[in-house]
Amino acid sequence: MMIDLDNTLHKNAQSLKPLNWKALAGGLMGTCLLLGSVSATAQSSDYPEKPVEFIVPWSPGGGSDTLMRIVSNHIESHLGQPMPIINMPGVSGTVGLADLADRNADGYTVGQVHDGFLVSHHTGLTQNNWDDYEPIASVTASPQYVTVNADRDWDTFEDFVDYARENPGEIRFGVTLGGVPHLHAAMIEEAEDIAFRYVGFEGTGERIRALVGGHIDAAMGDIASSNQFVENGDLKFLAVGHTERMKQTPDVPTFQELGYDNLNLSILRGLIAPAGTPPERIEILADALEAMTDDEDFVTSVNNAGAEVQFMGPDEYRSHLEELDGTVERLAENLKQ
Repeated sequence: MMIDLDNTLHKNAQSLKPLNWKALAGGLMGTCLLLGSVSATAQSSDYPEKPVEFIVPWSPGGGSDTLMRIVSNHIESHLGQPMPIINMPGVSGTVGLADLADRNADGYTVGQVHDGFLVSHHTGLTQNNWDDYEPIASVTASPQYVTVNADRDWDTFEDFVDYARENPGEIRFGVTLGGVPHLHAAMIEEAEDIAFRYVGFEGTGERIRALVGGHIDAAMGDIASSNQFVENGDLKFLAVGHTERMKQTPDVPTFQELGYDNLNLSILRGLIAPAGTPPERIEILADALEAMTDDEDFVTSVNNAGAEVQFMGPDEYRSHLEELDGTVERLAENLKQ
């Protein structure tokens, strides 16, 4: 039997459907996207694979260093890697954060920041500002008190404000010029349209000692620096800049109780990363920090250091910094004196 091979091949070729190149291309693209997604997921799940360096832009032993060492000591069990501290002090905390801005945006270097960095920017100490970084989370708050010498006849914050209004510029208010205490005092001035006579000091300890000695009339203090002098009758707390009364000072009202909704006078300490750090890595860091803030031993350690645990995730912390930045910019000229 003879087979017409040419005819058979011709018929078979006619029965084949042409390739759908669009479908094939779409399938290949989908496969690539799927593989890319798997790769990204694997990359996120592997992070962190090594320690995350933690730049604290202040000297060892200060308030920021003490609190951030508590963070460093508790974070590993929640993050899966240690977070060793690198102290980089200088120029009101701006040197270490300038170094952070130049680090690789890979999630393996973070830094500590507090509200004073915004003051440093708006008073010309640094060109960097909070929005040159990626906010991760706020973890601690150090509520600040309006603190006065016990010999003055001010038993309430209202007494203090009334006197300031009747005697413009007479109250000698101790601050760190161009620092957070100066910002907080300026916020009180703005809220009540009053004026203080500022006296500058290098640090909190020096400022509180001057207040105890009667060399100034008022200052911003906190539990760690001032409560012992309140307890022995040398100083008085008139109001606290926290969201609720402090357990150490249950008789001291908050500014909110007194009708000042915008006077949140706490020093918030948080973590930031170089701009461009992948969002999924920011979330991993934030989740670990949030879990840590539920750790009873962490909370006790922070409280023993005179501070409170106050967690804000990336979005909330970003909103806080943005709002505070507007306040600092508005008061910048007063802070330059």
